[in-house]
Amino acid sequence: MRVYFVTIALFALALSLASASDPDPVQDFCVALDDPKSAVFVNGKFCKDPKLAKAEDFSFKGLDIPGNTNNRVGSNVTTVNVDQIPGLNTLGISIVRIDYAPNGENPPHTHPRGTEILVVLEGTLYVGFVTSNPENRFFSKVLNKGDVFVFPIGLIHFQFNVGKTNAVAFAALSSQNPGVITIADAVFGSNPPINPDVLAKAFQLDQKVVENLQKVFKKNGN
Repeated sequence: MRVYFVTIALFALALSLASASDPDPVQDFCVALDDPKSAVFVNGKFCKDPKLAKAEDFSFKGLDIPGNTNNRVGSNVTTVNVDQIPGLNTLGISIVRIDYAPNGENPPHTHPRGTEILVVLEGTLYVGFVTSNPENRFFSKVLNKGDVFVFPIGLIHFQFNVGKTNAVAFAALSSQNPGVITIADAVFGSNPPINPDVLAKAFQLDQKVVENLQKVFKKNGN
């Protein structure tokens, strides 16, 4: 009887671990395809016939080109995910280049489907993330060229250029399409707008302040 219970416990543990992450692909690759004809649907994309795959399905050019940081936050994210490299479909990985002007930031945001590991190529960045409720612990560090930092999946995080020159970082994410929710844009720039009374109560702000913030973010295309 004891062996039976141990077996059941181990089986339950195995099931819990198996459901804790995306399943591994059961094929070498699944090149994403926009045309559904004669294709198989996997991970939100149609798969090209493997016999028709080519090197271009697994490559991307352009991460050597600096992004335009002439915007309200002073940063630019060049994303390379399954939409840019179809061969990433089902492989659970993507990459981004982030450019920062002096005092520029990649504002507080979260990736709902991926952990991020970031390496600084040039400049000095102040980075950090906040854990979930109720602790809301804040972890932060100043990074220089060659330094690496990890942002756990789903947690709010940011990067801020504290140097006097431009900064560049590359980051890999554990999803072919990790998604991004920029907190200020989502809260104050939603479409349609969230009722100002709700935000005034949540942030303990005057309603007019909330309405002004909503105008600012709407004006900036959010």
